[in-house]
Formats: sequence, C-alpha cells, structure tokens
Amino acid sequence: MLLLLFDIDGTLVSGATEAHQAAMYEALATVHSIDPRKLGRPLSPAGRTDPEIARTILLDAGVSAERIDDRADEVHEACSRAYARLCPPDLSQFVLPGIPDLLTWVSGRDDALPGLLTGNYEAVARLKLARAGIGSFFPSGQGAFGSDDEDRAGLPGIARRRAGRTGHPHPCEQTIVIGDTPRDIACARADGVRCVAVTTGPFDRSELDGADATAHGAEELRAVLTRELDARA
Repeated sequence: MLLLLFDIDGTLVSGATEAHQAAMYEALATVHSIDPRKLGRPLSPAGRTDPEIARTILLDAGVSAERIDDRADEVHEACSRAYARLCPPDLSQFVLPGIPDLLTWVSGRDDALPGLLTGNYEAVARLKLARAGIGSFFPSGQGAFGSDDEDRAGLPGIARRRAGRTGHPHPCEQTIVIGDTPRDIACARADGVRCVAVTTGPFDRSELDGADATAHGAEELRAVLTRELDARA
C-alpha cells in the first residue's frame, strides 16, 4: 500500500480560509487578550501549522514563550470551538477542480491509502473537509495535524505510525507527501519520504523544484501518482 498524505489548503481546497483565520484570531483574543489585526507584520499561513501561526503572532505581540506554551491547549480548543461556529455550511465551491474524482480514484485502488498531512488543527481540518464534501475520503484515526505537532517536520512520522501496525510505522519508501508549499517538501525530506508538489497554491514550479515531482492540477497529479503506483506493482 502506498500511503498518500494530502495537504489541505492549496492542495485539496483553495480560498476556504476566511472562517479559519477568524477563528484563530478569536481564540488569540479570548485566551491572550490580543488583537492580531492590530499587529503590523503580515503573516503568510502557507505551509505553517496552526500552533506555529499562533506562536508567531503572539511573539510579535510581546507574549512570552512560556505563556504561549502554557496556554497552547486553550488556544487549540478555543480555535476549534470558534471554527465550528463560524465555518460556512457549504465549502464545496472551494474544492479545487478534479479533486473529488482524484480522491474517488485513489480510494478505489487496493494499492493506495489516502491520508491527511496538514497544519490545521484536526477538528478544523475534519470540519473543513466535511463541509467541502470530501471528508469521507479520509478515515478517522489516520493522518497528522497541527494539533499533533507544532513543527510540520514531525507530522509525516506521526502519520506513518498511525497508518502502520503497533510498533511498525508505515514504511518511508511507501509514503508520499502531497502539498503545495516548500514547507511540505521540507517536512517530507525531514522524514525521508517522497514528495509530490502541486502548483495549485501560491508557489510555482520553480519554487517547488525540491520535490520529487510536480503537478499542475488534479489531472497531472493523477498521472504522477499512477506512475508511482505502477512502479511498485
């Protein structure tokens, strides 16, 4: 089985970030009494985990690292609650073209196992994909999320452990990370697994040249994954 670990924002969906950002800002205001919108430096969330985003904003606001660590779980819980309230009932318009067909194809194969590898908190990720209409492709108990590790480099190993048997993580050589940012590539490299980059996010092919392969859209991605699967047949 080839474990295929999909990023969410920029890879499966695009533009479904307004409620997510609002939920994070509300959580930081509730837990730390700061207003991120009043901070001067803009922060690109691309490829970052939710707790990394929270930490960066809070450090810029003068909150100590110790206080950030002590209240990280509170921010996680507050953000998840806020997102459950703020998330629109239908996010299907944000699903990238061809993704439902691609996921149907992957799920129908007996040599591929789809999973998630995302910086989103798990509750946010699951609800986002459910409201987008593609959550059923990703079983619970699988994947890795920002709520598992603030450092994205730690996520592939977590996802492989969950996909494997007790004491036997899914093999590195049978795992591919699929994402749209250089951080997706870096986290794959940190765990010794392959990476297929997609240009459906904010980065073009030249900025993603560290990946093992690149694809522009679902059709090209399916062709790349077909080659990977056929090579292992």
